[in-house]
This record gives sequence, C-alpha cells and structure tokens, in this order.
Amino acid sequence: MAMGVVAAAASTFFAASPSPRLSRHRSRIRRAQATSSSWAGNAEELVRSGTVRPVRPRDARDLLGAEGFRLLDVRPEWERARAGVRGSAHVPLFVGDDDMGLVTLLKKWVHFGYIGLWTGQSFTKMNDRFLDDVAAAVAGDGKDAKLLVACGEGLRSLIAVRMLHDDGYKNVAWLAGGFSKCVDGDFADVEGESKLQYATIGGVSYIFLQLLLLLGVVK
Repeated sequence: MAMGVVAAAASTFFAASPSPRLSRHRSRIRRAQATSSSWAGNAEELVRSGTVRPVRPRDARDLLGAEGFRLLDVRPEWERARAGVRGSAHVPLFVGDDDMGLVTLLKKWVHFGYIGLWTGQSFTKMNDRFLDDVAAAVAGDGKDAKLLVACGEGLRSLIAVRMLHDDGYKNVAWLAGGFSKCVDGDFADVEGESKLQYATIGGVSYIFLQLLLLLGVVK
C-alpha cells in the first residue's frame, strides 16, 4: 500500500472521530497522525540508527527461534486470511471503515476505482485500539516483549514500529520489505490459501497473478 493511501485512510478516520474521551493510547495515535507524512521517515531513522533492527525474511526464522522474538502481523484481516504464519500475533494497524456517511461513501467509491478494483484492498481507517490490542497480545511480557513487526510490503509495519517505539517498546525489529520479499521456507507453518509473498495481491491483479502462475512465469 502506498504511503499516500495509508495517510489518506488515517486522515479519514481521525477527521470523523467525534469522541472527546480518548484513551491515552488513542491520544498518542492522534498525535502521530498529525505528522503522518513523517511516520515512515521517522521509523527509517530508527532503523538506520540501529534502535530498530531490520531483519530480512530469510533471517527471520533464527530471530523467532534462537532469539525468542515473536512475529507481530499488522496486516488487515483479509490479507491475514489469505496467508499467515501460524502462532504469530495478529493486530491490524488498519481496519475496514464501516462508516456509511455520504463523504465516506464518496471516498470509498474513488478508492474502489483507483485502488480497490485492481488490488482488492478495502477502504480502511486507522485501528484506534492498535496499541491497546498489542498490549493485550503480549500480556505477560509488557514493554519488554521482543517483537518482529511485519506487513505485506514493509510500509505499514514501519508506521507500527514507530508507534510501538514511542509507546515504550524497546525490543522491536522490522521485517524489511515485508512478506512480499520472502520465499518458500522463510517462515515455517504458513497457513491459508495463498503463498505468504502473494497475500497482498487481490482484485484484478490476483487474476493476472493466477495466469502467471499457470504459465510458470512465477512460482
């Protein structure tokens, strides 16, 4: 997903969120959204400085095994359903936007025409419970949890990495390039109907992928 789509989805959600009684975590997400254009850049600085460890898919198994890291999958539910790593924690950073207001419906229509039809990606909003949901998923380890954060192509996970770091998680690693860069065997116990590296592909693009697979152009 392009960063423009990510930022647009986040802006849509926060512009429409009317409740003044936000939790501490929701307030932090709102502050992060205010500087959404620098999310990935800030996270990349954490990676360059060594504060956050970049991990290639082919090296992930050692990190998850010998070093005791846990895989945190931040993809939306429909990508996870296509292919996921059994035993990983799943906390989506973006969730489907069910708002049926006129403005949102117009945005959904534009999204479908430019993005959804070709990629199969639904119109999303920021998961305002993301940090709370991560805390629940790693209950017992707290902020000391060792997390390898992953998404389809590495952009959403960069946002998640920055948010987690700012929330006090210091043992955070990032799956460089996301699942799209992995090959068969990088992760054990993959479940779902698709290969992990193709799970982000949907819509018309999925039809082309199936044709390429049938012709043996890709495997």
